[in-house]
Amino acid sequence: MNTLTIDIRKAEPRDADAIAEVHHEAWRGAYSGIIPHRALTAMINRRGGEWWANAIRRAATVLVIEIGGKIAGYATLGRNRARELKQQGEIYELYLRPECQGIGLGSRLFAAARQRLADHGLKGMVVWALEENENALSFYAGAGGRDIAEGVEVFDQKALKKVAFVWE
Repeated sequence: MNTLTIDIRKAEPRDADAIAEVHHEAWRGAYSGIIPHRALTAMINRRGGEWWANAIRRAATVLVIEIGGKIAGYATLGRNRARELKQQGEIYELYLRPECQGIGLGSRLFAAARQRLADHGLKGMVVWALEENENALSFYAGAGGRDIAEGVEVFDQKALKKVAFVWE
């Protein structure tokens, strides 16, 4: 019998290429057919290994979840960027490889990210998700988030609604 370990930890620069790979796979899976193809491809291509290595070195908080030593997902987090919302923390991104979705890893990574924000003294948390990304809406509602605000993101002149979920 093989035992796989699941580990959640702060990302290191050596993780950058693996995070870029997860980003590419997860964003293609989540946003193909939602974000216009050209804009999506440009966004993915902008974030290669070097981009992620720089983000990690600049002290951005990036967490990774590993299964048996292979990075299966990542989360980026920090201070809430939406001044109109009172929550102090924000998970900017939380993504898993498509084949790692639906088995509880996202919930574990979400809980770790939320704990990390609390450990930094940030009270309350917000997460934004595109309204057409039904998997994300379902995930955050299932995690107890309250849908309290809407916004708009524009991709190649296509306006897409986004929804803010909050936790106190």
